This record gives sequence, C-alpha cells and structure tokens, in this order.
Amino acid sequence: MLSACGSGARQDANEPSGNFTVSVPVATFPTLQRLAQHTHLVISIHNTGPKTIPNVAVTIIDPRTGTAAQAFGGLISSTTQPLASRSRPVWIIDRPPGPCTYSCQSGGPGGAVTAYSNTWALGALKPGATATFVWAVTPVKAGAYVIQYRVAAGLNGKAKAVLADGGAPMGTFKVHVTTVPQQSYVNDNGQVVKVGP
Repeated sequence: MLSACGSGARQDANEPSGNFTVSVPVATFPTLQRLAQHTHLVISIHNTGPKTIPNVAVTIIDPRTGTAAQAFGGLISSTTQPLASRSRPVWIIDRPPGPCTYSCQSGGPGGAVTAYSNTWALGALKPGATATFVWAVTPVKAGAYVIQYRVAAGLNGKAKAVLADGGAPMGTFKVHVTTVPQQSYVNDNGQVVKVGP
C-alpha cells in the first residue's frame, strides 16, 4: 500500500469490495509515431454492470518492469553515476486525463492523478455510463516500445474491474517511434499541410 504526504483522507477510503463488470469500447494509440509528433492515447471504460463503480482507474505499465518506470517511460540500465531517477521518459505527457486545473496547467500530473504509481482515476461510474481517459503525449525517444494498460474499479484492490467473461480488462500497444520527420509545407493560404502518414 502506498502512502502520500499530507493529512487528507486516503483516496481509497470506504471503497466497497466486489467485481464490477466493464467493457473497453475504445483503446487507441498510434502504432507508428514520429519524434516530437503530438498524439493521444485514448481508453474508454463502459460500466456494463448493475452497480456503480466506486472509482474507475487506469494504470499505465511497462510489461517488463511494471510500474518501476514512470508512465510512458523506461528504466535506465545501471550505471556507476548516482541518479535522481532511474526512469527516463519515452513520451512527455502534455496533458493528462481528468480536469485540467492548476496542476495540469503548471505541467503537473493533472486532476485525475492518484498516489498510486502511473495510475489515474476519474471517480464513480454509474451503470451504463462511460469514462474516457485521454493522455496527450509527445514521443521524445525513437525505438520500439510496448505499453500496457490495466483497468481497475477502485484503488485499494477490493473493487475489481472484470470483463463479461470474467477476464481482466487490460490491453497492449506496440509502438514504433521513428526519427523521420513529418514532411510538410505552407500553402498559399499560410496553412501548414502535412504530407504522407
């Protein structure tokens, strides 16, 4: 169990136990990206069950290292130099999910961030409702990467999100970030026109 500084109530206080049935109607992240190209990871969670989900959440993980690296980042191999962090970004999060209040506007993790590693939560989700998580990101390191996501119904592990078949609501994106720049030109109207994919 993680703890955070401050004297406020825990984010997972009073969460009920049980399974909460969901579907993931949208899960998109472009498989081919270019350095410095602004893009979006979008995951929609639909409550298909009869109960309100206490706190719908998504965790972004690296399939090899879990949440040891920051979301959308990777671990640096061991070195003889002391490091402030062994994690370095592959994508910069330009705008995280949730309301963009002071934290988000100041370059912080946004209103939906939680005290749990690489986890964002959008609160209670009524039966039949859909919550959409959108990360606006920009790749800053070329290469081939795998990003996974996991959906939760709460933060304390008691409220579990499950698919209709009882499986875990999770998915994987395989992404290649290339150094080839986007070809573009300015037309006679002063508009930037992108050429190619």
